[in-house]
Amino acid sequence: MRKQSLAITVCFAMGFVFPASSAKAAEINSGLKPGDAPAAFQVQDVTGPAAGTKLCYRCRYGGNPVVAVFTHKIDDKVASLVKKVDEEVAKNKDKRMKAFVVLLTDDPDHAESKLKAVAEKNKIENVPLTIFDGPMGPLDYKLSDKADVTVLMWVKSDVKVNRAFAPGQLDTASISAIVKDTSKILD
Repeated sequence: MRKQSLAITVCFAMGFVFPASSAKAAEINSGLKPGDAPAAFQVQDVTGPAAGTKLCYRCRYGGNPVVAVFTHKIDDKVASLVKKVDEEVAKNKDKRMKAFVVLLTDDPDHAESKLKAVAEKNKIENVPLTIFDGPMGPLDYKLSDKADVTVLMWVKSDVKVNRAFAPGQLDTASISAIVKDTSKILD
């Protein structure tokens, strides 16, 4: 027992940190990397201008600056993120900024009413909420099953920003950083 206590004391004295005491979660790799080109994929539009139809927002938005949010659930934090992105799109209409949210699910019928309620409650007017049928999303996008939320930003088919969040990692500071990152696609 005494040897173990001495070993722990030596480790702390030398500056070693045990994984259990690490305050920052490991970074998650999910989605396209900066410099990659986003591929076309189909979604079911729930609240956008093409509500009720399947379409490719990647195709529809062309070379415009785009924020794409891929998520496995719509909770209060994701709704807050979408509301902030919606505000950014409204402020940057002159720069043709666009955005869309993709709910990744294997139960698209159940998700539709929830997305409509979120859009109405949060007054989301500029960001279509859509559904991708399948929890892994479009294969070309390389989304991780460890990421609850992946945010990609691109302009002229060139990814500029990739941010991924494990369950519980998306917070107010992260949302502010994402909003700040929109400047990288507006220049």
